[in-house]
Amino acid sequence: MQLFCKGSKCEFHQTTVEYLGIIVSDKGFSLDKLKIQAVQEWPTPTTVKQVQSFLGFANFVRRFVANFSQIARPLHNLVRKEVKWQWTEREENAFRELQQAIINAPVIVHADPSKPYFLETDASGAALGSVLSQRQEDGRLHPIGYLSESFKGAEQNYDTHDKELLAIIRSFEHWRIYLEGTILPITVFTDHRNLEYWKESRTFNRRHARWHLLLAGFHFQIMYRPGKQSTKPDALSRRADHLDVPPADQAMLPESVFANVSLILPEKEIQARIEKSLDQDESLSEILEHLRNESSAPASIKRAFKDYEMEAGLLFYQGRILVPDAGDLREDLLRIFHDSPMAGHPGRQRTLELLSRAYYWPGIRADVYLHVDGCETCQRIRLPKAKLIPAQPLEIPSRPWQHVSYDMITDLPKDGQYDCILVIVDSFTKFVVLVPVSKKLKAPELAEIFLNRIWKQYGLPEKTISDRGTVFNNKFLRALVTVKRSA
Repeated sequence: MQLFCKGSKCEFHQTTVEYLGIIVSDKGFSLDKLKIQAVQEWPTPTTVKQVQSFLGFANFVRRFVANFSQIARPLHNLVRKEVKWQWTEREENAFRELQQAIINAPVIVHADPSKPYFLETDASGAALGSVLSQRQEDGRLHPIGYLSESFKGAEQNYDTHDKELLAIIRSFEHWRIYLEGTILPITVFTDHRNLEYWKESRTFNRRHARWHLLLAGFHFQIMYRPGKQSTKPDALSRRADHLDVPPADQAMLPESVFANVSLILPEKEIQARIEKSLDQDESLSEILEHLRNESSAPASIKRAFKDYEMEAGLLFYQGRILVPDAGDLREDLLRIFHDSPMAGHPGRQRTLELLSRAYYWPGIRADVYLHVDGCETCQRIRLPKAKLIPAQPLEIPSRPWQHVSYDMITDLPKDGQYDCILVIVDSFTKFVVLVPVSKKLKAPELAEIFLNRIWKQYGLPEKTISDRGTVFNNKFLRALVTVKRSA
């Protein structure tokens, strides 16, 4: 193969290259000024075709725009076939905001595998947002990419904990090409404190087990950072236009439900009681004393209590509020997370999962299981696992050996090869036939005994009754037919 270059079309020793409207340099990727100028001068669309043309151009540079899909959503909705043309203030605002986002697009830096990655994630009720960054020579974090998605289907019903965790999952999937197999740990910043200890948890539901398996391929650590310090992903996830549907009509609950709810103590009141009761639990005295005098404690003591911290008057263990053994605090929390109408009487594992997200005490699992198993409401309304069949009385025979019952007396002292007794009873006369047998008795051997000791002497019974033991199954009946044919 021969390759030829035309000198007039070649440029050498360049620090920047313009390629399809994108400036590629050693610093990263940025938009060509001509592209920015074209967007800046773009007139307001007046037809569907003009909106499609603008979206086609903007879509080419979407990697430079944080939250592109959500900003452009009103415009995408407008070009649908079933939607009538109507340019309102919402579409105008989306058009102008998208213009400004492209005009002010930042430089997207090159990913450097030798540097650690920083992932900032956040989730709101409607959407998730994240920013992947690396620290550059100026000491500041610069973006490698943006991600913003709306929650779909059942994801909208996830609780806050799972939505925050899903934001991390989606981010790792989106940037897998950069994040999988990194040598240096990836630092994940989240404003949900409980996620700090999620990797150390040993209790998972099915969804968490799948997520845990997916994240096992990434080398990362989760660090808590308050939302006010994570403005970029927070803004991506909390845009007002993530949800296109108007809020649903609010239906009033029956008065009986309000009466029940009023009996359940609010969590804030419980937490105030927890704060006042910390000193009443003697098992916590050493921990509290250390935290109140932490600066003077030796290094060995600090390591021993590294999972404990005080915040707003509450004692936290691995990010969860530690509930002291004082009064009815623990029982009240169990009622909130199991008995209350908001909880809905979940099962053992679900109650433990809900309670453990924010609270902890030694023996919490045993206490939850004991409370759920003893819940009167659950016992009353929970359906049995197997369908109950009412007891049926046995038919009374009209003559001897019309009906026969049989069973085994097992685990007797061994006498030669025998360690069991086969008991056969005539249901009419209660006459008993006892036959010494082995516990290892097989169906053909049982059929032979039945033929010789019952059938030949008393005739064929119309009905046989057993407890459906392993010996008295269909194999016995088939063996009985086989033996009878050969007899």
